[in-house]
Amino acid sequence: MTYIVTDNCIRCKYMDCVEVCPVDCFYEGENMLVIHPDECIDCGVCEPECPADAIRPDTEPGLEHFLQINTEYADKWPNITIKRDPPSDAKEMDGVEGKYEKFFSPEPGQGD
Repeated sequence: MTYIVTDNCIRCKYMDCVEVCPVDCFYEGENMLVIHPDECIDCGVCEPECPADAIRPDTEPGLEHFLQINTEYADKWPNITIKRDPPSDAKEMDGVEGKYEKFFSPEPGQGD
């Protein structure tokens, strides 16, 4: 098992999770984070830290697409270990349906 970031992170990107990760396995895209599944040690400390409830174990049904997204973009995006401010509209975007189809960006973020 590993933990993965799902679509509710898109345009929320709170980054509380990156501060608690003991192995620094988060990677930053323009408008979301991903977890590198091969680096995650399955400790679970990130899951309760996410205000948007966007981190899930990959064993939950229906998350295969996001396991693939996390795997692909963790190899393309820069590592992030420092929490920064979330987007100004993060609260309004929390819980919006269909965020991946509407807002996902494959562009990298700033990283550390």
